[in-house]
Amino acid sequence: MTNGKTEGFSLQRLILYNRLYKTSAVAYWREPSCFFSSLCTINPALCAFSVLSSQNLVMRIVFFLLSAAITIALIVVLNTPLTIAGSKTPRLGYFLSPQKGFWQNAEAAGSVFNGAVKLPSLRGKTEVYFDDRLVPHVYADNDADAYFAEGYLHAKFRLWQMEFQTYVAAGRLSEILGNTANAEGALANDIRFRRMGMVYGAQNSLRAMEADPQTKQALDAYTDGVNTYINCLGDGDYPLEYKLLDYKPEPWTNIKSALFLKYMSYDLTGGENDFEMTNAKSVFTKAQFEKLFPYGQDSVQNIIPKGTPFKKPGIALKIPETADSLYFDYKDSVVVPGMQNKPDKHNGSNNWAVSGAKTRSGRPILCNDPHLGLNLPSLWYEIQISTPNYNVYGVSFPGTPAVVIGFNDDCAWGVTNAGRDVKDYYEVKFQDSTMQHYLYNYEWKKTEFITDTIKVKGSPDRLENLPVTVWGPVMYDKDYPDMLNTHKAYAIHWSAHKSTNELKTFMLLNRAKNINDYKNAIDGFKCPGQNFVFASKSGDIAIKEQGSFGAKWRRQGDFVMPGWDSSYAYQDIPDSENIILQNPARGYVSSANQYAYDTAYPYYMGGTNFEYFRANSINRSLANMWDITPTDMQQMQTDNYNLLAEMARPALLKYLYDSLLTGEEEKYMEIFRSWNLRNDSTEQGPAIFTTWWDNIMEGTYKDEFSASHLPLPEVDGTTLLHALLKEPTYIFADDINTLQKESFRDIVTTAFKKIIPVLKKKEKENNLAWGRFKDGGVRHLLRIPALSRLHLSAGGGENVINAFTKYHGPSWRMIVQLTDVTEAYGLYPGGQNGNPGSQYYDTFIDKWATGKYYRVKIFSKGEMAKQKNLGVFTFNKE
Repeated sequence: MTNGKTEGFSLQRLILYNRLYKTSAVAYWREPSCFFSSLCTINPALCAFSVLSSQNLVMRIVFFLLSAAITIALIVVLNTPLTIAGSKTPRLGYFLSPQKGFWQNAEAAGSVFNGAVKLPSLRGKTEVYFDDRLVPHVYADNDADAYFAEGYLHAKFRLWQMEFQTYVAAGRLSEILGNTANAEGALANDIRFRRMGMVYGAQNSLRAMEADPQTKQALDAYTDGVNTYINCLGDGDYPLEYKLLDYKPEPWTNIKSALFLKYMSYDLTGGENDFEMTNAKSVFTKAQFEKLFPYGQDSVQNIIPKGTPFKKPGIALKIPETADSLYFDYKDSVVVPGMQNKPDKHNGSNNWAVSGAKTRSGRPILCNDPHLGLNLPSLWYEIQISTPNYNVYGVSFPGTPAVVIGFNDDCAWGVTNAGRDVKDYYEVKFQDSTMQHYLYNYEWKKTEFITDTIKVKGSPDRLENLPVTVWGPVMYDKDYPDMLNTHKAYAIHWSAHKSTNELKTFMLLNRAKNINDYKNAIDGFKCPGQNFVFASKSGDIAIKEQGSFGAKWRRQGDFVMPGWDSSYAYQDIPDSENIILQNPARGYVSSANQYAYDTAYPYYMGGTNFEYFRANSINRSLANMWDITPTDMQQMQTDNYNLLAEMARPALLKYLYDSLLTGEEEKYMEIFRSWNLRNDSTEQGPAIFTTWWDNIMEGTYKDEFSASHLPLPEVDGTTLLHALLKEPTYIFADDINTLQKESFRDIVTTAFKKIIPVLKKKEKENNLAWGRFKDGGVRHLLRIPALSRLHLSAGGGENVINAFTKYHGPSWRMIVQLTDVTEAYGLYPGGQNGNPGSQYYDTFIDKWATGKYYRVKIFSKGEMAKQKNLGVFTFNKE
């Protein structure tokens, strides 16, 4: 796949199919009475038989009845979804119809995007100019009309995507996919999200959003814009995926925007390993547990530099008297026998800002690249919005108003995930099987219930009667067991259930003019916890980890807590104790999902997969850079240097028994020794190192982890690295299933020998170079290969700044130099149009994969009118 074309479903292929189909079958689809002549075209022998029998009345009647029967059968079959290999096809008559089917989704080359909408609800005039990449530049007379236009544009280019994601969040996939063999995951997803309280949380947030007049105006206008577009659609205009899944869009509502934001809270909520960690307590001693899952990381470069003084805690932490017996109940000794395979930890994000003291221009430069799942259509939609009150450029979420990450005339901002644990579980004891009362503070408290109906396409509805406690909804019980199969009841306590207004943060950032505006904007942001970086033309740079974080004692929330005892509850950390780093003397601020503070911070920072290597790589680079330009920042943002490999290679070579290597093994070892430590697409070293490292991890921990067949937490790579560098007699190096005592030398050597067949096979297939070995891609949301961009040979990896793994990575790269005339660059791996039949579906991917950028700019309307554009769309008051 090259030149931005979609595999198996390019614009040219759509048009070709369209032309071929129309010449042979269009008559039948337009007029069923033409069936007989069509039949003669399709089957000349049958037609000849009819002529020869024309004088035989009986045969003519038989043939007529046969023709009628075939016609009726075809009509029925072509209007009925068929089950093939466990999956339902769309109604083929509708899907293949030239007038309404997928042919209509073919966008002609050279299409222009002109149009006009007139409505009495609009307050003034809005003009939208589409630049040569189909990025809209919106010029509105007022803010409300700007949000209306944004909603209309999101719907026009991303309708299926934005609605589908809210179906997922609301637990409504079964309405679309039913309960066929291949859609069992849909019903499971629906039950999970309903029980998690996604709708419950969205409703609470919507109350807060609609209580704020500015936010409500934005939501109402945005919803009106979406529905204006939906209302002008006919069956043939629906996006392709509606036709594939055989359903229609429904009216947009404000709750759908709230649901999308809640889905992002779910996707970005910090590590949640409560049940796995609880299980680990029963497998390992306290000493072993602390060694496997330590708190904090040696020598990590925290977001707030080590040594920063902390205020006296505003909340006194008190560990409950029952903690030793009810909570810290570690196993006294370990028993043995199946390795619990954990999914790969997902990527995080990078952001940083450098002050003018370190740049060639003397002005700050801000950079951000959030690492998320890479999908088509893309999560992001690029846009400029200009009103009399503000000018902003950046990326938006299809499904909500405002620009989420971007810059305006005065400043720029970006975000990374905090990674803090804000989702906990409390065991609930019900009085009896009716669950009408539960134990709280050793008294019976009345349960509230949320009665919910899950509609399942082609099957009876499923009723969910969800208990709600003081902690939150009861997610797990005997009818929906937890992953440890305890058959107990557990309530989920999640900050996303609170009544908060995160949308207001982005609306205020769009209008921010200085650092005080930035502080005021992010102050109300509660979930998910984010690291907001900021830079302004006045010279300020800053970063703050912002969110609703619990004031917890050490290890609180790591394990399931007793829900009948209120002493296990916690308050939120006062926002004044979430420290902001502003204009530091070192000349830069940064975050890459590492710990925000060192362990001297008075509150416990629980979570999982806090980053080390990207964070230290970024800080090491920034500390040694001067005279910085945007080009330098582009090179740094796409840097493939592997710090883990730099730190691990000396130890691996030290522990390796070189004398035991065969000639063939020595060949691969020499590639590893001479590797330049970069995860570039053409390098073979990353494939050898990654495969070897994974096998060393398994060889070190598999025997101990086999003590449980239930899920256990994943050991972080920094834990193993620390042991390799500093603990030659590491207790987990010995295989407890053998009589002899193994060491790291045995594990490292055995692991290397074990990977040789894999390396040989990859080399024979010409897939040992890292880009081909990794085999990355950008997948369609429905995981349809023909609608995806697969087999992208590009660099990057889990422990490098350019964190492109297989299907995760930099979802939007942005660099902004805040000179008088802003110099900005940006790119995401997708395209502006969500229609696979459009040439603008995936046009950015090839450039993104090679680490290149587009110049992006806030144009005035006069400047934009002089630029090459793909059309002008106007919105006017009627």
